[in-house]
Amino acid sequence: MTNRLVLVINGGSSSIKLALRRENTSGALFDAIAERLNTSQACYSTSDGQCGELPNATHLDALNALLPMLERHLDHPLSAIGHRVVHGGERFTSAQLLNDEIIAGIEANAPLAPLHNPANLTGIRAAMQLRPQTPQVAVFDTAFHQSMPPHAFRYALPDELYAVHGVRRYGFHGTSHKYVSDQAGLLTGLGKGNGAWLTAHLGNGCSSCAVLDGRSMDTSMGLTPLEGLVMGTRSGDVDPNLHAHLARTLGWDLSRIERLLNRESGLLGLSGLSNDMRELEQARADGHSGAQLAIEVFCYRLARSLAGLSVALPRIDGLIFTGGIGENSALTRALTLKHLAVLGLQIDPDRNSSLPRGEAGRIEAAGSAAVMVIPTDEERQIADESLALLETQPRSQTA
Repeated sequence: MTNRLVLVINGGSSSIKLALRRENTSGALFDAIAERLNTSQACYSTSDGQCGELPNATHLDALNALLPMLERHLDHPLSAIGHRVVHGGERFTSAQLLNDEIIAGIEANAPLAPLHNPANLTGIRAAMQLRPQTPQVAVFDTAFHQSMPPHAFRYALPDELYAVHGVRRYGFHGTSHKYVSDQAGLLTGLGKGNGAWLTAHLGNGCSSCAVLDGRSMDTSMGLTPLEGLVMGTRSGDVDPNLHAHLARTLGWDLSRIERLLNRESGLLGLSGLSNDMRELEQARADGHSGAQLAIEVFCYRLARSLAGLSVALPRIDGLIFTGGIGENSALTRALTLKHLAVLGLQIDPDRNSSLPRGEAGRIEAAGSAAVMVIPTDEERQIADESLALLETQPRSQTA
């Protein structure tokens, strides 16, 4: 069958998102979200215009309410349910068919992603309870980056912290970096899974990556999603001794410092205005100095990261922008490329500014290596990886 259907589920701490995908097609046939779960304000909305309240609903209650709505869009049974799981640690280097052992492994990695893995597990357990006969697959954000060599993923810390406690660089946004680098190979004629790419996933969370022939060689995020680029509310890289400095000089405890770095910094902290790039671009045009500074720092730090990641590649076939900012902000792309001429990357201003929102395209100047905008589709990547895994499993395990 080449028309298989996959339900993609992303379970958050207080929400659950569903997307029904058909094999090898773009766009969801149906999607839905339930939010504010476990509160009296819990509610849902769907892509076909349905919405309603679900007071005090759990993840299981939400799925119970949403699955009948989804089933009206099925023309044949689901082949799989694919779950996004943020952290797979070193154990999970690819998608996994869910069973008690794999669930225990996801739980064991919870200390590495305490806000994410437990939330992902709530969606997994709810779906497995409601659809026990449907094969269910975990697709890990970190798995793509497990191809990084030790010189890229190790911190310069005592070995025991790595060997016993797993302190190393893991990277995130792996499904996005994988998807857009594969698409770049197709767009340039090199072929899917081929080429040496710098990728920039830019949204409220941001990361960059060096991809060689379908393998992550290095990436900007590390042990947690805080490392690396300037983001919407996250600081990205800061002096590692900042924690001690703030504790000594301001008397801040660890939770206050973590809130600063994760919730109050980035574009929001720099601008004093917003974490939304659209608002900042408008404010910049109106002369807001904080917005201008935030955008300039964001783009410079991105360019510096991309230039640094270039050492992980034998050559550069191109640069890819993706994510909400990468796909839609011509200004961000232009300002970033101003710093990257040293890598032979130059932008065509007209092609950059005229590229329709949400469309893939090439925006490099003549003589430059490829510069591309490729809308990411993490749900399709999860669906594709789920189906590919099923093809490798004995029928008894997926029946």
